[in-house]
Amino acid sequence: MLKNIDPILSPELLSTLRAMGHGDEIAIVDGNYPGVEHARRLIRLDGLPLVPVLNAILSVMPIDDFVEEAIFRSTYRQERDRLEPVHSEIIDCCARHKPERTVVPLVGADFYNRVRAAHTLVQTGEPRLYANVILRKGVIYP
Repeated sequence: MLKNIDPILSPELLSTLRAMGHGDEIAIVDGNYPGVEHARRLIRLDGLPLVPVLNAILSVMPIDDFVEEAIFRSTYRQERDRLEPVHSEIIDCCARHKPERTVVPLVGADFYNRVRAAHTLVQTGEPRLYANVILRKGVIYP
């Protein structure tokens, strides 16, 4: 155990977050996502819902401010602007950590292709569909 570190952040996940460099992306996905097929590196957090995992990661990982878009979510089918309840929770969680950043919807293949290119995929036990988010790592300024 560590002080001031969310216990959701397992040793493997903490090591991965630390090893990621500026511009690397991490995908956090629901339990139905084809994680084994899409992951370059897979970390499983079965039994945990997505939003607490997202919150824990955002508590320690800076978001890239060198680019316009650094936080992405999947969409309900091809409906780019439709917000499922889980999407609203993702947006709210991200806003608590990075209020100046917009969560960008990515439709279907655009989201899948970005996940396939991500540094790491974290598969949660989230049962809700389309509960997927990608974060682009930023820097810690001196």
